Amino acid sequence: MAFGISVYPGLDNTPEENIALIRRAARLGFTRLFTSLHIPEHDKAAFADELHAILDAAHGARLDLIADVTPESADLLGLAACTPETFCAFGIQTLRLDDGFDVRDIASFTRSRPGARIQLNASTVSEEFLTALSKNGADFSQMEALHNFYPRTGTGLSIRALSEKTALLHRFGVRVGAFVATQDGRKRSPLRDGLPTLELHRNFPVGLAARHLAALGLDDLFLSDALPTDNELTALAGATPNLVTLRTVPTIENNAVRRFLAEPFTARPDEARDAVRAVEGRARAKALSLPLLPENTGPRPFGAITWDNADYLRYAGELQIIKRPQSADPRTNVIAHIREEERFLISCIRPGARFRILLDE
Repeated sequence: MAFGISVYPGLDNTPEENIALIRRAARLGFTRLFTSLHIPEHDKAAFADELHAILDAAHGARLDLIADVTPESADLLGLAACTPETFCAFGIQTLRLDDGFDVRDIASFTRSRPGARIQLNASTVSEEFLTALSKNGADFSQMEALHNFYPRTGTGLSIRALSEKTALLHRFGVRVGAFVATQDGRKRSPLRDGLPTLELHRNFPVGLAARHLAALGLDDLFLSDALPTDNELTALAGATPNLVTLRTVPTIENNAVRRFLAEPFTARPDEARDAVRAVEGRARAKALSLPLLPENTGPRPFGAITWDNADYLRYAGELQIIKRPQSADPRTNVIAHIREEERFLISCIRPGARFRILLDE
């Protein structure tokens, strides 16, 4: 999984702030930088100078610079033509193609050598469009996709739309990225309502939004707003691909529970109606020689994490995440509860999915 920031020349930040952000992100392991060459609100007089400074800083930090472009972007930069070769020579390695490019142009761009990589708008692609690219000889190995962000409240994607488009692109072998909005940093003008891909995430902490996108199978994650905080950069970089990470409040505090939960689990392929069942629970408890004494055997509400004790005989050590409330059972310990704001992530744990349970300190 790759992580990126967004920088907008001629808008919101001073040049010094942009360069400092690029350097901080690089120190944290970020490898990508997104910018747009067609923002109506940017200061046109400052745009060119600031873009050159951003390019220099990005190259110095070894960040791949992605530019959102239209056919008119070449004129803005004084380039002879709108081609991957001219943009690559200018210092832009990846072109995210916005409106104005037809299928034949895009397919031809992917075959340019040497040239910039081509990035599609993941939020608007269709199977017909991707099939047409294939028929026109597009080189999908030189292609990736990035979802839109949505400045206006109420216009962000639904989970279903994002998941369907991402799955479609993955079928064609295209990696996909999405955006997370800042909450504690500087939001981008002119609306300053955040720039999330998913509407659900508009007011989500960066870490939670990033973990949700990772659980949904996104390959690349970007902070979209003008100036995120250092804590938000760290939180984004903490996401793990194809892993559902759940923060929980412990109800039993002992070393055995923490040792048992130290590594991720896998959801069983035979999906139960009432609970997510871990493949590894019983074998892990046995391998670690953990005591399985009855403790905190109360009711099991939605979002409870349970661990079967020795009285459950051959089920001793089984770990479950409760999807439907269940009554107390003296054979089952309730060891934690998923934090209320994170319980929606249970729906991301499909059969065979990996998940991790983090206990609050």
